[in-house]
Amino acid sequence: MRHRPAAFAVAVLLPVVFLAAVPAAPAPALWRVVSYNIRHGRGTDERVDLDRTAAVLRALAPDVVGLQEVDRVVQRSGGIDEAAHLGRALGMAHAFGAFMPYQGGEYGLAILSRHPIVRATPIRLPDGNEPRVALAATIVPAPGDTVVVVNVHFDWVDDDSFRFTQATALTQVLDTLRHPYLLLGDFNDEPGSRTLALFHARAMEVAKPATDRFTFSSTAPVKEIDFVFAAPRDRWRALGARVITEPLASDHRPVVAELQGTGVR
Repeated sequence: MRHRPAAFAVAVLLPVVFLAAVPAAPAPALWRVVSYNIRHGRGTDERVDLDRTAAVLRALAPDVVGLQEVDRVVQRSGGIDEAAHLGRALGMAHAFGAFMPYQGGEYGLAILSRHPIVRATPIRLPDGNEPRVALAATIVPAPGDTVVVVNVHFDWVDDDSFRFTQATALTQVLDTLRHPYLLLGDFNDEPGSRTLALFHARAMEVAKPATDRFTFSSTAPVKEIDFVFAAPRDRWRALGARVITEPLASDHRPVVAELQGTGVR
């Protein structure tokens, strides 16, 4: 989607957004984390089918999911609250953060969690070709354990100026977090970029196999732009990540990362 650039905005925390809670479950020994740009459920066959999206996610058995390009009661996707629909389909808590109004609803991104979300806060980022927020969800997998999950979808144009400015603003918030965090999403930038360097300086990337690391496009993968990070490094052990071959449900391939939390408090 394209939108006329707006003025620079400093990162601020906005009010709590739409949430749905599920009963607490035992803290997992393993964290399975998925990042997936779902293109509002529109597949490469140009058909919107959220049940197909849910089936892709269900097969990955995630603990946490970061979704990008999510609609909330938008005309083009049938007026469905997509985060809520996917949360119900998967038995997961959900949170939604809006970028902007669109076709009678809102367009943004979402987080799903198998464990309770006790707070969800959009982080206003500087505008680019579209308004942008990151979405931060505080998750409690077990009493006394707290993890912050931060989902991002940075600006997409070739010139990285907006994207780098958005990433820089987000680091100012990340540097204030008191709990371990997971950072995931569609960064719209590739390894070696100055945008990714900001996060490599602060967090551990859960690396994909060098022989199968491309996440876009789903039909002809040539770019690695979707990532999962964890911080601080001494609280997590990365077990690896993989990219799922799924050419139909979206124009991105989902990324699934596995981590072991060590004393996540």
